[in-house]
Amino acid sequence: MDWKAHGIRIVRAGELDTNTPQTPGMTRAAAITHATAGAQKLWAGTVVVEPDAKTGAHHHGELETVLYIVKGRARFRWGEKLEYVDEAGPGDFIYVPPFVPHQEINARRELPVEAVVVRSGQEPIVVNLDIESPEAQSQAPQNQTPGGFHPPHGR
Repeated sequence: MDWKAHGIRIVRAGELDTNTPQTPGMTRAAAITHATAGAQKLWAGTVVVEPDAKTGAHHHGELETVLYIVKGRARFRWGEKLEYVDEAGPGDFIYVPPFVPHQEINARRELPVEAVVVRSGQEPIVVNLDIESPEAQSQAPQNQTPGGFHPPHGR
């Protein structure tokens, strides 16, 4: 085996691929994909979520997702009616199991959220759901976008 060619691959900060599907209020960059590192079962990248942005309700089919919050404060809602809620900050990990209806929200109006995202597959599975968010309607208008912190992405 040629370990130099087929061993560890380091994707440098300046090599992240921003040629990924983008959503208003969110900037995504792919780091570990089949194309960049030869990954077969994982996708990893970054997402920056602008202040006051949120996703619509959705799930990712059979995929598992892990997020690591680098900066900012993220609020997550989940459940059949998005009835459960919790927040995560810098240093926190979030695990989203397969098929769990959820919504991601930047919990701060003045600061972006920066996160690392890792998914158990490279298929662009995002199933948007018709579930109204229980987020307070009295807040300033938010950018609501499908897909959120878990971007659809290809190889």
